[in-house]
Parts: sequence; structure tokens; C-alpha cells
Amino acid sequence: MMTDFEKVAEVSEVPEGTTKIVKVGSVELFVANVGGSFYALPNKCTHVGGPLGKGKLTGNIIQCPWHGSKFDVTTGAVVGGPAQRPEPTFEVKVDGSSIWVKKPN
Repeated sequence: MMTDFEKVAEVSEVPEGTTKIVKVGSVELFVANVGGSFYALPNKCTHVGGPLGKGKLTGNIIQCPWHGSKFDVTTGAVVGGPAQRPEPTFEVKVDGSSIWVKKPN
């Protein structure tokens, strides 16, 4: 059942309102904890590739530390430029105390 997923972190490693940069296969992602729910997006801003997972998470909005683009981590949608392309999202499952992310195809 979980063969399509890779364990990336323990729930305790990603407290509410924070992010953690992880790798799934060769892809660097970040996991965000918003209100106890976990979301995963690429650690690469669609604007010019900034380290999105190192940005400021306010509610469900992450702001890229390079140029200030803002994304909704729950959907990947752009909510503030200069980025124009949304971020892809990755399915996340929590099994006990472990966070699992679906492997990219």
C-alpha cells in the first residue's frame, strides 16, 4: 500500500507552522505543517528556483526568500508574484508518527 510513498520525517520534526526540507528519490521537497495537516511541494520556486522551503510560512502561505513570491501550500497556487506558475503538490500520508510523501513519477 505504501510502496508508492517514501518516509520523509517524523511528525515531531515538523511542528505546526513550520517546514522541513526533505528528499523523495532525487527530488528535493519541503513538508509544511498547517494546522496539523501536512503538505509537500518542491523546494524550488517556479519563479527562478529559490529555496521555497526556507521561506516564511504564515498560515497556509509560504513566501519565497529570494523575490517574495507567495504560494498556497495546500494547493500550490500562486497568491503573490512575481511567480506566475503554480507549484506542483505531492500527496502526503501520516502513518502513526511518520510522514510519507508519494514518490514523483
